[in-house]
Amino acid sequence: MTEVEKTVAALMVLQANGLLSDFNKPVQEKEVSEDVLRAQEEWDAVETVQPGTGSLQNQSSLISFNEALAFFQTKDLSEYMMKIKPTVQRSGFTALCHWLFGPPRLQHSLHEERNLVFAMGLYPFDNTEETHMRVLQTVYKRLTGTKLDCPRYGGHWEQIGFQGSDPATDLRGTGFLGLMQVLYFVMEPRTLSLARDIYKLSLHETQNFPFCVMSINITRIALQALREGNLSKECNRRQQIIAVINDFYVATFFHLYQIWKSQHKTIADSGYVIQDVTTFVNKNPRAVIRELERYLSEKRANAIGQMDSPRGVSAGKDSFVGVCDLEPEEEEVDLV
Repeated sequence: MTEVEKTVAALMVLQANGLLSDFNKPVQEKEVSEDVLRAQEEWDAVETVQPGTGSLQNQSSLISFNEALAFFQTKDLSEYMMKIKPTVQRSGFTALCHWLFGPPRLQHSLHEERNLVFAMGLYPFDNTEETHMRVLQTVYKRLTGTKLDCPRYGGHWEQIGFQGSDPATDLRGTGFLGLMQVLYFVMEPRTLSLARDIYKLSLHETQNFPFCVMSINITRIALQALREGNLSKECNRRQQIIAVINDFYVATFFHLYQIWKSQHKTIADSGYVIQDVTTFVNKNPRAVIRELERYLSEKRANAIGQMDSPRGVSAGKDSFVGVCDLEPEEEEVDLV
């Protein structure tokens, strides 16, 4: 253990025993000893000590989804706008069938917001952009519960489900939108608890899966659903694109979580599960969003009931909606 880490450990013990609590109060004495001032400086540095290195790191502030979105709303994205493919090009009989029996067309007034989503889906991670770095750090902190910034590269990213030491390599299929949607998931107060429940399951001894890689797959599903027009009806109804695709992303992740947990899926089943989830949510986008809303409402009601109930008396367990409540599915045969 380095000297800095020893100092930090000692200071934590002091604070736990209430011996440093007076440091946050105004100093009324005229003279303060040098030892006290030195201890105060060392304690202030505790929040930014990088474990295992003994070096001090900057502690960036958390960034909200709206603040990160403002970065793209004010950015020149013309380079990426020219490359987007916001709709599926159809011709002949296929185009006729889609026009007659397919989902409604997205209203023209929503095209600009839709195009922004697809541009974010092409925008790469940029180490020189402070906003990008803050988004990455915020996701890590909200999932792990740490207050410390972590190094840009390293094996710690695998802890939250990236495949290697550089998260940017996993974003090539969805661009920065892959990070934006998981940022929304962990920064939205009503969904944070669900995000952590899914993250907890991803660390399970036998049912584990790479959380962020799975999230990126969900973003890919959401992008394709928007491109296919499967979200157009909901977007037209709400006159929103970003809010709808974020809700659809969370709802899809929740649907996958239900299947994974209740059917005891493992990483070996991931391909089949993702395929089945993709088919179901594209056919029933509004249904999965409603199911998410019902779950969150019940969870919030349970939380309020627990606060109102006498201390030590449980108001009821958190309800976990079974997959059968959504729609019966064919039994899946696991491959050996």
